[in-house]
Amino acid sequence: MAGIETLEEFYQHKFSWLPDNLQQDIGHFNVFRIVPKGTANCPAPPKYSRRSFYKISLFRGHSIFHYADKSVEINGSALLFFTPHVPYTIEALSEDNSGYFCIFREAFFTEKIKGSLHELPMFAPNGKAAYILNPAQDAQTGEIFEKMLAEIGSDYAMKYDLLRNYVMEIVHAANKLQPTETLYQHANAHARITSVFTELLERQFPIESPGQRIALRSAKDYADQLAVHVNHLNRAIRDTTGKTTTTHIAERLAAEAKALLRHTNWNISEISYSLGFEEPAHFNHFFKKQTATTPSAFRVA
Repeated sequence: MAGIETLEEFYQHKFSWLPDNLQQDIGHFNVFRIVPKGTANCPAPPKYSRRSFYKISLFRGHSIFHYADKSVEINGSALLFFTPHVPYTIEALSEDNSGYFCIFREAFFTEKIKGSLHELPMFAPNGKAAYILNPAQDAQTGEIFEKMLAEIGSDYAMKYDLLRNYVMEIVHAANKLQPTETLYQHANAHARITSVFTELLERQFPIESPGQRIALRSAKDYADQLAVHVNHLNRAIRDTTGKTTTTHIAERLAAEAKALLRHTNWNISEISYSLGFEEPAHFNHFFKKQTATTPSAFRVA
């Protein structure tokens, strides 16, 4: 799985240009049409990864929407909600997919709505991200996106307040709908979630200073990051690799511990802290269990 895609990388990948105000515009908002594959300048499909921004899409066509460990087949029209906390991609099954999408950073709404974006059902952990639309709902949502496209290019001084209202109108319309519960059974679902887990695990290493400390230590920590149930994560990892999630974490911690013991002059307490252990004694016990020797003995061997 690729790393987290930033807004800068999104613009470079999709359009080979950057908006002039991207760095200054903390919240950032933009809206686009989805271009059918057969159209010139159509961008390549997105990689399966997390993004550093939110996205709402009115999707029309036939595709499979993969997010976290779930997959939903869309054949018609659907509202799709994307959050920075969950990896996703769309696997196109037809050449004439179309629609709209808007992107924004959380700061675009920070001081303008009550509560947090994470409290909205479609953006919450384990939330339902896909809503199938009937023709009337599709037409109404399409009209809102057309208003966004017209407004984003206007000179109206308060256009971003109006754009926020359009986004919230879509959110409230989705809240009134029943999210789709029909999941597509994709053959690569377990392999995909294993890839996401591995990327998250490796992202924490190498540890380059005693003050750096890993944050994800348990299977539940990783499941929470991936917005999946820990039992599902454990099953996917075991089915794909033959090892448990805990074993993968322990082996990677032990490998990093060996590197720090051999290639740094940090004391045992500093290494223990950086690897997330509360007490050096806990680290000593862990290391001996993994390697059959103590950290001190390993260092001088």
